[in-house]
Amino acid sequence: MKGKTFKFSIWKPALQIMKTKEYALEVGGKKLTAEFTDLADQANGSVIIRLGQTTVLVTAVMGRYEKDTDYFPLTVDYEERFYAAGQILGSRFMRREGRPSDEAVLSGRVVDRTIRPLFNQNLRQEVQVVVTILSIAEDDPDIPAIIGASLTLGASDIPWAGPVSAVRIGVLEDEKNFIVNPTYETRNAAENKLDLLACGKDGAINMIEIGAKEVAEEVIVKALTQASSEIEKIQTWQKKILAEISKEKITIAESRPSAELAKLFETEVAEKLFAAIFSDRGRHQIGELKNYWLKIAAEKLPQEKPLLADSFFEEKINELVHREAIENERRPDGRKMDELRPLFAKAGGVSPILHGSGIFYRGGTHILSALTLGGPGDTQVIDGMEVQGKKRFMHHYNFPPFSTGETGRVGGMNRRAIGHGALAEKALLPILPPKETFPYTIRIVSEALASNGSTSMGSVCGSTLALMDAGVPIKAPAAGIASGLMFKNDKEYKILTDIQGPEDHHGDMDFKVAGTDAGVTAVQMDVKVNGIPIKILDEAFTAAKKARLQILEVIKKEIAAPRLDISPNAPKIISIKIKPDQIGSVIGTGGKIINEIMEKTGAEIDIEDDGTVFFTGKNGAAEAAKKIVEEMTHEYQPGERYEGPVTRLMDFGAFVKIGPNAEGLVHISEIAPFRIDQISGALQEGDIVPVMVKEIDEKGRINLSIKAADPSFAEKKGIKPGTGFGTGGGFRSQGGRPERRRRY
Repeated sequence: MKGKTFKFSIWKPALQIMKTKEYALEVGGKKLTAEFTDLADQANGSVIIRLGQTTVLVTAVMGRYEKDTDYFPLTVDYEERFYAAGQILGSRFMRREGRPSDEAVLSGRVVDRTIRPLFNQNLRQEVQVVVTILSIAEDDPDIPAIIGASLTLGASDIPWAGPVSAVRIGVLEDEKNFIVNPTYETRNAAENKLDLLACGKDGAINMIEIGAKEVAEEVIVKALTQASSEIEKIQTWQKKILAEISKEKITIAESRPSAELAKLFETEVAEKLFAAIFSDRGRHQIGELKNYWLKIAAEKLPQEKPLLADSFFEEKINELVHREAIENERRPDGRKMDELRPLFAKAGGVSPILHGSGIFYRGGTHILSALTLGGPGDTQVIDGMEVQGKKRFMHHYNFPPFSTGETGRVGGMNRRAIGHGALAEKALLPILPPKETFPYTIRIVSEALASNGSTSMGSVCGSTLALMDAGVPIKAPAAGIASGLMFKNDKEYKILTDIQGPEDHHGDMDFKVAGTDAGVTAVQMDVKVNGIPIKILDEAFTAAKKARLQILEVIKKEIAAPRLDISPNAPKIISIKIKPDQIGSVIGTGGKIINEIMEKTGAEIDIEDDGTVFFTGKNGAAEAAKKIVEEMTHEYQPGERYEGPVTRLMDFGAFVKIGPNAEGLVHISEIAPFRIDQISGALQEGDIVPVMVKEIDEKGRINLSIKAADPSFAEKKGIKPGTGFGTGGGFRSQGGRPERRRRY
């Protein structure tokens, strides 16, 4: 290899630039921005949405292969990131994100409920939408998340019938001035009466989520009209964007039933279907007929997919319940369109251990709500990206498999349970008393023991009964009802009150409204069509109000008002107010003093920053702890009388304990109405003596007097006057300290 020269060249990568395209729109006085980049370019679609300083990344991916399921496999994941809040949050032992918070689950459900109806429900390829919160400021990420999901799906090659838009509406106490996309601060302000989130397209609404402070239905309809106007503005913007950048949609080949399958159905099942649906046995007879159909189809047409035979059966039920409702006003159980099922309400009586309970029946839906009262220390601590603080009212919901006559996993939480519990919580929150008048922490658990239509609204009713049974001084009873819709077009439709069975499963709308006599407290609406005109929603509100008032009459007949006293099994809460600068002395170093008090009395003690101290306990524990803290923080005044032990003897007097952490000096001249030579001749350590506060000096030291408290003390004690040669009381101290002795 001698004489051969090798030349080496250095490879230099080309400079890469992130591709980006940005669109902007003003909504509610704030800039809404959609930025399309190649940041997540492996996904079918992605977009970064900004509303104010709140930023979300939304991606969408569709799987390559069909899933062997009888439903459309859509997943929406709402990913909180603590960095989005600009804080180091989470468990102190693991400073990172864990399982999704309830707020994240609820936000994910909102996105899911909005976009799901716009997919072809026969699609069997999995679609996953991931919302990642990049930053959060004064604006809720829900709105940009929904709009981002719409733009992501619309711009991708995933088949979808969007776009769909979202807006939040608030209203002040005058119920006239609507606020578009109010901030967290405005939404939580006392003067804001409405928190309305509405989604829709082309003049129709397809998802509603409302929390309200007893707002009239007419006001909500006006707010929906305002929301629809804003939605159409955002729709126009989205359509313009998608016209420029949308990809060609993937064509999905739909599996349709063969002519043989349709013929077999007509021969074997069609005539029996009407009787199965419109019978007293309801879903049980439908289930039996379905099993028969699937067996016949498998035997005679083995080449047909079982899932196709299953979906064909459901399609025929859907057609039949729609036709009979719209054309003949016929419901499966024979009720009128606005007729409620039989109602039953019971307050208490489940167990004396429970602090409060309620049982509520609405037809085949049976709810047991159990209430527990706790002290301020039992609040739930929330340390999430979106919400931090303490929560004093919790409503939880369980849906065991036996409630539908099925077997399955028992225990654990799922998105449905979290969503139903949160909806009932939202409905009941406006009727609860303020913490200032009722400082208890309240937890209610609703058990859906039998399910046949809207267990969430049944939970509102059962929990209202439990609140009143527990003696919680609620503002007014609340109740909830679910209405449905059989929809062909905006002229051919029927609203159904109190939906159940096939109406719930095959209907086009699930419209849940809760409230009091005075107004609405919560609304949730989901649809299976592209959207519902506001005119129809107005009618649905009217029907829901009529039903709600009927249910409230049944509740009030069972229990007219909250019980006057809380359960004797519930802890007692009492409170006092101390000066904020006294908090440290009550707590002690490292919590030493307060823990000793709680251990000694058995009470729980909670101290707030303003000096409010809550004592929670049973069997006198709260009273005992209160007495100790009162004594600790008592500001002594001249003239007050006490009795306490002598703790120390000095030449010039004795120190006497008059409180847990307070003692004062009895000068030798304040023991008897005459001169005493030696203090030891009058008092001994451990003696219990009466004292009166004589004065509090400029340094806060307490000077006491025995002779002022009991002039006959010396006589009863047998103390003799001095001879004048002792160390006694001829030289009276100032402020409890002896003067320097004089020399003669």
